[in-house]
Amino acid sequence: MENWKRAAIAGSAAAAILLLMKGRRPAAVLVGSVGLAVLASEYPDKFEKIREELPSYVRQGTRFLDVAMKIGNKIGEFTERRALEAFEELGEY
Repeated sequence: MENWKRAAIAGSAAAAILLLMKGRRPAAVLVGSVGLAVLASEYPDKFEKIREELPSYVRQGTRFLDVAMKIGNKIGEFTERRALEAFEELGEY
């Protein structure tokens, strides 16, 4: 890989991180996309493979979020039940 490509990738990654930290998300996505485009031009075969496997990554991510939401709901129900039990105990005295 040529030095200017390495510099473009590193610079866009650093700029995207700084923009994210400042809360300028759209600009960070735009700057990060430039770095990804340069990287994709250097390794087109690997990016083609990623693009083909993207639907399976999305499905796995969706399943993970569903499980996380179920766990969050169970924790919420548990804490609600514990709080109700604690109030009932206080009411008996």
